[in-house]
Amino acid sequence: MVLIHSVKYAGLLRLIQIIILTYSVIYLLIYEKGYQKQSTAIVSSVSLKVKGIGHVRTPENKSSIMDVADYIIPASENNAIFVMTAFIETDQRRSRCAESAQLKQAKCRNSSDCITKSFIANMNGHWTGRCLFTSKPTAMIGTENSTTRLCEYKGWCPPEDDAVSPTFIRGVLDFRIFIKNFIEFPVFGVKHKNMADDLKPCVFHPKDDKHCPIFTLDYIVNQAENGSNERDLMLQYGGVISIKLDWDCNLDRNIKICKPAYSFARLDVPYREKPFSVGFNFRYASTWKHERDQFRTLTKAYGLRFIIATSGKAGKFDFIRLSLNIGSLVGIFGLATFFCDIIILHLSKGAKLYRKHVFEMAHFRTRFSSAIPSTKMDSKDNSNNRLNPTTNNETTLLNGLITDSTKIRGKTVRMRSVIVNDMNRLHSSPVF
Repeated sequence: MVLIHSVKYAGLLRLIQIIILTYSVIYLLIYEKGYQKQSTAIVSSVSLKVKGIGHVRTPENKSSIMDVADYIIPASENNAIFVMTAFIETDQRRSRCAESAQLKQAKCRNSSDCITKSFIANMNGHWTGRCLFTSKPTAMIGTENSTTRLCEYKGWCPPEDDAVSPTFIRGVLDFRIFIKNFIEFPVFGVKHKNMADDLKPCVFHPKDDKHCPIFTLDYIVNQAENGSNERDLMLQYGGVISIKLDWDCNLDRNIKICKPAYSFARLDVPYREKPFSVGFNFRYASTWKHERDQFRTLTKAYGLRFIIATSGKAGKFDFIRLSLNIGSLVGIFGLATFFCDIIILHLSKGAKLYRKHVFEMAHFRTRFSSAIPSTKMDSKDNSNNRLNPTTNNETTLLNGLITDSTKIRGKTVRMRSVIVNDMNRLHSSPVF
């Protein structure tokens, strides 16, 4: 060990140690709760309820009232709910009629055109092979002011017209969603819910009532989408919104204090990016039968689909976990010495002097680099050495190594010499 008397480097060492100690205690032990055993395994169940009255304007300039049973489709889903905000209704009857004029492949000149055409995914029924006149005169290719001819199909008539504007449900932003969430942390055997035992009528507010589980659609949509134009398009053509509940429970305190944090995000592609398929919509039908005729009301529903996601973690004091973390913090203290060694030995002015005292230089020669040039011997000496068997005790220089062979109590012991470079003087001593 080398002791360096320096106020500057001693202060640097203590400063680094204080920083590590502060970081370890405040962040790792207190903020990250290093004294607790934590678990992110959570079992969750969510149910949603919507309350609100909407109304629509009918073509007869009348108002039609819509309640929960009308705009919640289907009535119940797992961890999701759909709220219809606009729709297109088509009253249909099972019969035969002309195809939709929006389907270009349905245009024909004679019946043979309807027979030869292959299956089309957008057709509204089974084509009968007849070409019918329509009551709407349009201009066809190559002719002017002629009557459109369309292929006839067998199915629900008349076909749905997507070109019309959807009927908007007014007052939808005032609807309220009640989120009921039940959770369990199996590791600790704790169950909890996001509702108070004495829950009273309330509406969520980020400051005044941030633990209320009842939200208005206006608040949710505003949190999920910032653009006013995008919000209007979402209400007209639909969208998908994620509602996330994030739990962070400290089980060392009363479990009733633990409440989830709510966040909202838009999942569908914004309309400004002009995606291939915009919004969110689907179709459903209400069918009935009168005498022998079958009727139905086909509804194309646009609206907001809310998907619920639950995550969380819980922690409780654990002595073993605390001991392990304290042991790790003690090891982190070694970083202070490591950083100071780098600065002193490589970046300081006296780095060479410090390295001279800290490190001791040892030079080791390899077998070939330390070889001693062999002396020339005359042929006579060489021949005597070969013929004389008693020369086993004499040393032989070979590649810088000296080997001896002696007999000790009937055993042959081979000795190896060590060559030491001492101020240009060669000294050899045997090592057994």
